[in-house]
Amino acid sequence: MRVVFMGTPDFAVPSLEALYRMGAEVVGVFCQPDRPKGRGNKVEYCPVKQTALAHGTPVFQPQRIRADGAQDLAALRPDLCVTAAFGQILSQENLDVPRWGTVNVHASLLPRYRGPAPINWAIIHGETETGVTTMLTDKGLDTGDILLQRRVPIPEDATAGELTDILKLTGAELLTETLTRFPDGGFVRTPQDPALASYDPMLSKALGQLDLRWDAIRLCRLIRGVNPWPGAVLTLPDGQAMKVWRAEPLDHFSSDDSGIAGGILCADAQNGLIFRAGNGTALRVLLMQMPGGKRMDPRDYLRGHRL
Repeated sequence: MRVVFMGTPDFAVPSLEALYRMGAEVVGVFCQPDRPKGRGNKVEYCPVKQTALAHGTPVFQPQRIRADGAQDLAALRPDLCVTAAFGQILSQENLDVPRWGTVNVHASLLPRYRGPAPINWAIIHGETETGVTTMLTDKGLDTGDILLQRRVPIPEDATAGELTDILKLTGAELLTETLTRFPDGGFVRTPQDPALASYDPMLSKALGQLDLRWDAIRLCRLIRGVNPWPGAVLTLPDGQAMKVWRAEPLDHFSSDDSGIAGGILCADAQNGLIFRAGNGTALRVLLMQMPGGKRMDPRDYLRGHRL
């Protein structure tokens, strides 16, 4: 089986590794172009590229596979394409290349949470369960027929990064199970019900801005959902932008309900940092980061600083 794999971030690596373990002939790997990262703007290879090169697989990094990657894909003559968090939309020309089609590994229980950030949005919206779907890709956005699904409970305090670590392994297992039945069948292709579908957009830095008029539970979901990227940001009364990496909701902290949401209820080395939030709740910050500083427990920060 000649397979072309398409993926970019860490989520996709176990699925690519699964292809190698199965003995598939991975004839090429497509991923997003290299981009500079960090303060030094150094170009770093994405996780999928690193994995492919370690296995001696040719890597292709078109700006748009629909245009400048179409010829390379056709020249590889794959029987099957596999995608997992690739980050680009395939054209019908791309989809027509593999004779058995394209299987996508998607980190949600489709048709819920279509789009580029299903793990993050499931946490932000307060879901207690998610999962992974393998599907046959068509021209729509995560609209193809479902092949297999596996449900996964969301740990109560899991961040998006931690949930990704769980689902990427589930995705590799489900892909393996899917391909052992492919192309002869052994499962029913289930069309998605558009009435049950939901779509959420790409993440942005603006999404991480915390609004303390919200209740503390909603705030904590957002903090978990944007960790590790783009990170939750709380603008302090003095204008400083503090990143909040961990927090917990408090039903009640003080009997004084006269203050407005956003006020600091507590800021000391014994009790830590607590903000008044909406609907009579309070938000206790458990892990914070001031501009230019490192992540730390607010109690440690408040031993040497005042808010």
